[in-house]
Amino acid sequence: MTADARPIAATTKRKRVHPVDQVPPPGQLITLGAQHVIAFYAGAVLVPLLIARAIDLDSEALTMLITADLFTCGIASMLQAVGIWKIGVRLPLLQGVTFATLAPVIKIANEHGGGRVGLLTVYGAVIAAGVFGFLIAPFFAKLIRFFPAVVTGSVITIIGVALLPIGAGDAVTNPHEGLHDPGNPRWLLYAVGTLLAIVLMQRFFRGFWATIAVLLGLIAGTAIAWIAGDASFGSVGEASWFGFTVPFAFGMPRFDIVAIVSLIVVFLVTAVESTGSVFATGEIVGKRIKASDIAATVRADGLATAIGGMFNSFPYTAFSENVGLVRLTGVKSRWVVAAAGVIMMVLGIMPKTAKIVESIPAPVLGGAALTLFATVAIVGIQTLTKVDFTDHRNLIIASTSLAMGLYVEHEQSSAPTTVLENGQRVSVPGQPGVDQAVPGILQIPFSTGITMAAITAILLNILFFHLGGRGVAVAGGGDIRLDEVNKMTLQQFRTTFGDVVQSVTWVADRAYEQRPFADAHDLRSAFQEAMLTGSDAEQLELITAFPDLGAEDEIGDMTAVDHKSLQHLDDEELQRVVELATAYREKFGFPLVVCAREAERYERVLRNGWSRIDNSTSSERAFALIEIAKIANYRFDDLVADANPLTSARFGRIPDQS
Repeated sequence: MTADARPIAATTKRKRVHPVDQVPPPGQLITLGAQHVIAFYAGAVLVPLLIARAIDLDSEALTMLITADLFTCGIASMLQAVGIWKIGVRLPLLQGVTFATLAPVIKIANEHGGGRVGLLTVYGAVIAAGVFGFLIAPFFAKLIRFFPAVVTGSVITIIGVALLPIGAGDAVTNPHEGLHDPGNPRWLLYAVGTLLAIVLMQRFFRGFWATIAVLLGLIAGTAIAWIAGDASFGSVGEASWFGFTVPFAFGMPRFDIVAIVSLIVVFLVTAVESTGSVFATGEIVGKRIKASDIAATVRADGLATAIGGMFNSFPYTAFSENVGLVRLTGVKSRWVVAAAGVIMMVLGIMPKTAKIVESIPAPVLGGAALTLFATVAIVGIQTLTKVDFTDHRNLIIASTSLAMGLYVEHEQSSAPTTVLENGQRVSVPGQPGVDQAVPGILQIPFSTGITMAAITAILLNILFFHLGGRGVAVAGGGDIRLDEVNKMTLQQFRTTFGDVVQSVTWVADRAYEQRPFADAHDLRSAFQEAMLTGSDAEQLELITAFPDLGAEDEIGDMTAVDHKSLQHLDDEELQRVVELATAYREKFGFPLVVCAREAERYERVLRNGWSRIDNSTSSERAFALIEIAKIANYRFDDLVADANPLTSARFGRIPDQS
């Protein structure tokens, strides 16, 4: 190429725009943004609705809560997706009020007068927790090691369990009287019918319609209740089309130290949830998540939470429903979420929308809430399945935190309530809780089951895994410590972690160059980034290093541990797998790589494999790299649970070289 030609080539070269930063056409932008809002809407308005019912808030105040919530959701989502300065991770993350705040917010409000008066103390605590979150954001990425799966799983499980009684209470609430009336069969039919409708929609609907099953269930349940005369929309017509809930609409906030510490603990827990959503979204859209991204995420959560307290709302976090929607639709643009934020802000200044939501009968809402809250508990249990419970330390952390959380939750202070018995109003006195048995600041951990579970799990994790002379445990049973990894020679690093990437040295070498690693996420991400940044020739070398699907070694065992789900095939089934692998290699020239751990049955492996035969070679190389990334994740988990690089005898034979 001549010297004159080089500037021309340079000027014609266009910078590639990552799918996250691409802006769809206006029509698609609005439609896709509206889809996010619809998938998000039911969960977004449930929190203020449930809080209002639990603290005996009047109808006008409930309308203000819902509109304020929607408006602030829009602000929070735009902060996270668009970002300003070092605020916001700039990923397609929709923000909403976290369910983790329900139990502590209800308790704080009821202990400080209930209704509008109780909310003043709540908002003081929300603002303080938000400011705290904003300030600690730069340090939170370093604190993330104190929140492994055993901690977050235990806390999320307690959150779901603590919320279930709230949904159950609504399920037996008379929509006309607003009082508990568990003996009325109509409320049972509405609650169970709504729950059943949601389940059936999840079973038989597909794609987008399945994602809004909760919303559709609420609509169906409300329609039936309206036909039966147990729902009224008269207040919708009376509400104005436009209105704005001004900041501090209920009065200036009050600050209580116990309430503040309770919501700070909740903020830390939800910040961990947001971190998980960021890593999940980063994997979906193909972006490596760095420590600075986590800091930007927490900083946006903190600012949004502080704004929420000023605008009569509550703490914010990323909604996992919408993370799933990003995966489902394949639309990675953060500007779609920004459009959703604008739509929510518009809905937030329309009181009629709030009145429609307010008209949902309590039993219908309770049936939907039971599903959502049980789902939260299941997410916690699912997180705990990633924990190595053969290590007694993890078992003690999870069991003790769950036990203490349930103990405090069951023995909480309760406010006086009024119920219907045989058509008559009967007052039931409140009961003091275990928090009254301890003095002063010790009441903080005993304030809610969620707070107690979180504090217990965090302290026990520090006690068992972080106190000692060998540094911070990377993961698993603590056999690999981060300081040991950071001190490894290149040869030791290759030997220890080479199996993660089929002993392909260039991947391990490139990951090694990113030392020192701040935490386990950083170590894992180093391998993911190394694989994705390889040249075409290097990536092909990585793919071809994997064995053919169904391949056996000389003693008849599968050669790859990742094919465990294929190890118990009969001769005929194995032959089908071999035929697929052979046809695939003949067409593309490299092995069919499948993360068979994620396939429950070999039929799914066959079906997916044959469907890929018709793809182009470039598409299949991309598919193979995705499957290899999944395999590497599983192998990484296996390795750090079992390996001990510095005490293994094999290192005695390795020369110390860099």
